[in-house]
Amino acid sequence: METSPVRVRFAPSPTGRMHLGSGRTALYNYLLAKRTGGKFILRIEDTDTKRTVPGAEQELIDGLRWLGVDFDEGPDIGGPYGPYRQSERKEIYQQYARELVEKGHAYPCFCTPERLEKMRQDQQKRKEPPHYDGNCRRLGQADAAARVAAGEKHVIRFKMPREGSTVARDLLRGDITIENKNIDDYILVKSDGFALYHLAAMVDDHLMKITHVIRGSEWLGTFPLHVNIIRAFGWEEPVFIHLSVFLKPSGKGKMSKREAADALKDGYSIFIKDLKDLGYIPEGVLNWIVLMGWGVAEGDVLTLPEMIEKFDINHLNPSPAAINFTKLDHFTGTHIRMLTDADLAGRIRPFFEAAGYTVNDEILNKLTPLIKERIVTLDEAVEMAGFFFKEDVVPALEDLIAKGLTHEQSAEAARQILSTLEALPDLRHETAEPALRALVEQTGLGAGQVFGILRVAVTGQRVSPPLFESMEIIGREKSLARMARAVAMYQSNS
Repeated sequence: METSPVRVRFAPSPTGRMHLGSGRTALYNYLLAKRTGGKFILRIEDTDTKRTVPGAEQELIDGLRWLGVDFDEGPDIGGPYGPYRQSERKEIYQQYARELVEKGHAYPCFCTPERLEKMRQDQQKRKEPPHYDGNCRRLGQADAAARVAAGEKHVIRFKMPREGSTVARDLLRGDITIENKNIDDYILVKSDGFALYHLAAMVDDHLMKITHVIRGSEWLGTFPLHVNIIRAFGWEEPVFIHLSVFLKPSGKGKMSKREAADALKDGYSIFIKDLKDLGYIPEGVLNWIVLMGWGVAEGDVLTLPEMIEKFDINHLNPSPAAINFTKLDHFTGTHIRMLTDADLAGRIRPFFEAAGYTVNDEILNKLTPLIKERIVTLDEAVEMAGFFFKEDVVPALEDLIAKGLTHEQSAEAARQILSTLEALPDLRHETAEPALRALVEQTGLGAGQVFGILRVAVTGQRVSPPLFESMEIIGREKSLARMARAVAMYQSNS
């Protein structure tokens, strides 16, 4: 287990929405930092200006804060190693690119797009894998420098060794060996002067004193390139950890845009903001994603402090992990029941307000314990308990017909229910339930039939929180008025 204080970073590109993979990468970095008393840094890798999506950076920051994965240094709070946006570090990368050129580890490439396209076409005809043919690699340094000084348009490419092999070590996978001749001379700096990830991330990790790089497995393909760049500078290599990939629920392949859209129709999403809007709570989401790739028992219900206490990078698993939304429901429901009633009330309030209800605090605080055991997401509170904030409810007539009874039999039962309730001094649970159970005995009807009619009349729905506790919150006057309305509905539709 790592014990020395680490410096780790979550370094997303603001080119799309924050998804589960991003959330898990950030979480693992955060847990390692907190476990060792280290620092967790947010760095925005926004050098690909053409693909940058407006608002994406803020969604990333908001997503981290909603999850409770707070960073110690970042673009909006600063820190000793800023700036924390790569677009603001252009000159830094150019300086290090020049150093690589001067040391003979990189070179200017003046090939035009037209030449590169013809080169690719020729390689395809020869059935060769696409790669740069090294045309400008053969230029002398003085000649290349003169052309750069003359203002000729160029990129900077890394000069990969052509002999031997590169051994790159991943903590989870061990040594990864690749023949150097199979690694391309990748572009480090584009013709517009902006560095690509391969250079920028390595430079930033060095300057920001990053000790562990926990990132997605999509970087495994260029991992040998990255360690070659680090070694060309003579820097100490951080510990690299490439996480497992997320597979769609079937376990076959990654989620497509269409499948993500279909999941949303079913009330699920792979995007963090959507999960928040759908009523999932961060504690449940964290518990769900932390176990997808971590070798602890899947049934473990963990709070964030418990995750920090147990986290060990040596127990991470490189095997692909299928997204299981059933487990998301399980963990969210479990963590909802772990909240205090006051905390839960505060969290469901915005969902009632978004649905157009004027929320009465006294009623909200009374209803919260009734639904706490019955909801899986916060938004379910609205469907289950919205009737508490209505002046009146209008049940569907067909719902007022009890199972096994005719319209007339149901109407008669409703009149007897109303008469029984009107005779009571109050509608407290301990007063109303015995009286209604006595009516069940007296009429020979089933409890489900009597209570079902009462439930629909008072709440407007077939499923509700506990009936008699609900009536007590609604109050005697309003409950009787709703029951009387139901009786009138039977009569007007007979």
